[in-house]
Amino acid sequence: MYYSLPMWLTFSRIAAIPVLVALFWAQGDEWRYVACAVYGLAAATDWLDGYLARAWAQQSKLGRMLDPIADKLLVAAVILLLVAFDRISAPTIVAALVILLREVLVSGLREFLAELRVGLPVSAMAKWKTAAQMTALGFLVVADAEPTAFLPVSLIGETLLWIAAGLTLYTGYDYLRVGLKHADDAPAPPAPESKPSAEPSRHSA
Repeated sequence: MYYSLPMWLTFSRIAAIPVLVALFWAQGDEWRYVACAVYGLAAATDWLDGYLARAWAQQSKLGRMLDPIADKLLVAAVILLLVAFDRISAPTIVAALVILLREVLVSGLREFLAELRVGLPVSAMAKWKTAAQMTALGFLVVADAEPTAFLPVSLIGETLLWIAAGLTLYTGYDYLRVGLKHADDAPAPPAPESKPSAEPSRHSA
């Protein structure tokens, strides 16, 4: 399972991150299109690896662990690059921050619920959020590059990012509500047993 195609697609999503970093530093509008293509292919593997794993019965624990990690690494890296290279307007940074904080929240909830052996399934609204978010970042990667002057690429990207941020708040609250419910139901951890004090040494000073 470690060398299956779905697993390699997940690995490729992580491997695309340093490539994107290098492409952001490259000078020239043509490199923005290359970066957009690399990002688009990486984003497409988010759907493709899961589809192939289910269709070919190649699902594994490692794949289930790495898939959401790869998604979050890719999204966080691209958002930070867009902010660093001033390709997002100041107000839209708030939307980007909401998305990043939500990813941290959901990761913490999944870790907590995993200890209780409770799954946190992806909702349909969360899938729409991911679609809007991935599409928005693709537009922003290539924003303002020639010859896109006839199309408001930045405006489209930022609008979609705000939509994704709105869906992020909704789905984040939904996941948080589930986590808090299980937190209320979770039994308190047992108190540590007290150990008898060691007998003093007869040779102690």
